[in-house]
Amino acid sequence: MTATGASESVAARGRPGGGPWWWARRRSVVLDVLLAVVSMAECMVEGVPFAHSSGMPVVAGVLLGLVAGPVLLVRRRWPVVVVLTSIAVMPAEMGGLLSVVGLYTLAASDVPRRIIGLLAGMTVVGTVVTTFFSMRQDVAVQPEFHPPVWFVTVMALAVGLVLTAPPVLWGLYVGARRRLVESLRERADGLERELSLLADRAEERAEWARNEERTRIAREMHDVVAHRVSLMVVHAAALQAVALKDPEKASRNAGLVGDMGRQALTELREMLGVLRTADGAAVRGPAGSDEPERLAAVASRVSRQAAEGVAEAPAGAVAGAAGGSAGGADLEGDGPWLGELGELVEQSRVAGMAVEFSVHGGDGEPVAVGVVGGPRYAARVEQTVYRVVQEALTNVHKHAPGARARVRLAHRAGEVAVQVENGPSERDAADAGLPSGGNGLVGMRERVTALGGVFVSGPTEAGGFRVSAVVPVGAAA
Repeated sequence: MTATGASESVAARGRPGGGPWWWARRRSVVLDVLLAVVSMAECMVEGVPFAHSSGMPVVAGVLLGLVAGPVLLVRRRWPVVVVLTSIAVMPAEMGGLLSVVGLYTLAASDVPRRIIGLLAGMTVVGTVVTTFFSMRQDVAVQPEFHPPVWFVTVMALAVGLVLTAPPVLWGLYVGARRRLVESLRERADGLERELSLLADRAEERAEWARNEERTRIAREMHDVVAHRVSLMVVHAAALQAVALKDPEKASRNAGLVGDMGRQALTELREMLGVLRTADGAAVRGPAGSDEPERLAAVASRVSRQAAEGVAEAPAGAVAGAAGGSAGGADLEGDGPWLGELGELVEQSRVAGMAVEFSVHGGDGEPVAVGVVGGPRYAARVEQTVYRVVQEALTNVHKHAPGARARVRLAHRAGEVAVQVENGPSERDAADAGLPSGGNGLVGMRERVTALGGVFVSGPTEAGGFRVSAVVPVGAAA
């Protein structure tokens, strides 16, 4: 329900039936007309003895009642007028119904309390004075009854309070109850509007979460599959080049291509299995699902299995990486970590790329290749750095075949920095013809900035390309 709809709902509740003029309901019109008729009849009847006692024509007393009685028709619009009219005709000892109904309507209305108190006090005074003189006159015509003055005064005061207090108190109660009901209705309408806004915002958040999930899934699939497929294409090109010259090397490259292809298919099936629901429909939302953890597990297996397809990796590098894994085995299930960068670099070397890999510790001193010095970080931090290096090396394979690359990792105070730089492509290097979707740099930037880091990429003066990223170590703690 929109805000306009809620306002119309309030108006509809306040005016059911759509009465004319100032009446909210048709039955209110009927009630006020009946009260006005009864009050007019009462005032006309009471005008006859007033005319006799005051020495004025009877017609004048009847006309006075005819004018004063129907004022009840405007009691809902101008209750003050009704009460003032009742006070004005009080010396004529007429308008009892007019006074009672007028005081009730005045007390139940939204008129300020000070005005209600003032008019109620004037009515009490007028009633007491009128009753006092009327009772004195009645006592005077009865010689056998001589009450004291205080008795007449007390009786007049009692009559004034009895005729004034009940309608005022009842009107105050009804007005308070009416205002309470209206406030509850307004609160209910406000809650309806708020719930409508919350529903709209929830839908927007759900749509945003779906878009974020699709983006994250696309990024994960790109990272875990594109790198391995790119290496397959590079090995296939090398296999084609050496097939006739060196059959033994061609056989090894063919085995590597086959292993990588099977692993890529396995990872792709696992990824698609994560994305399927029980009925094979769409991807579930982020709430109440375990897709992120399963996707992370798939990405972890991809990284750990990368070295299995490298048949000629140097023993020192693999041993160094294994030593790093032993120190952080508790994070293996969360995805790739920095200790596996040596394996990642070795895959590119096996594919024919000349890669220089260096690691600098917290004091800025270089660390032996294959050993990632410094403390362990949160899983997301290490995964982000790993993915940046992985995608940067993949881009070198795609866009700069035969170029030399340099990977530098630095552990600094409160942050970890990585830089991947390659030189210009060799002219005589065979182009593997790898397609590019233009998502690699975008994905790297999204990963780094999501953790509050800084990502910079661009060409170098020597004709190569450089990718740099700085990630705060407490970003995902």
